[in-house]
Amino acid sequence: MIGDRLKVLRSSLGRTQEEVSKAVGVSRAAYSHFENNRNEPDAETLGKLASYYDVTTDYLIGNTSERKPKKVDIDDDDVIMTYQGKPIPDEDLKIIKRLLGSDRDDG
Repeated sequence: MIGDRLKVLRSSLGRTQEEVSKAVGVSRAAYSHFENNRNEPDAETLGKLASYYDVTTDYLIGNTSERKPKKVDIDDDDVIMTYQGKPIPDEDLKIIKRLLGSDRDDG
């Protein structure tokens, strides 16, 4: 799974295995083994690969099909903010916004 995703990502950027391997600090042979699913990168290398390709480690290892996590704005009224699966009450959201400095008073 990791190898398949690495191949697709590298091809989409038009990069060679040599270029990627140098950028993340492994040998070309080691990178080739990752792409061919012979070996898996260690945690540090996995993180470097995710950074290089601008994806999450979860994407690389197949835990999600989303390359990047979804981002939402805390001020978006169409989004229900949750914590541990439960909606955050409006009063608590106001406190969170104030703490984050995003409680904008446009009026």
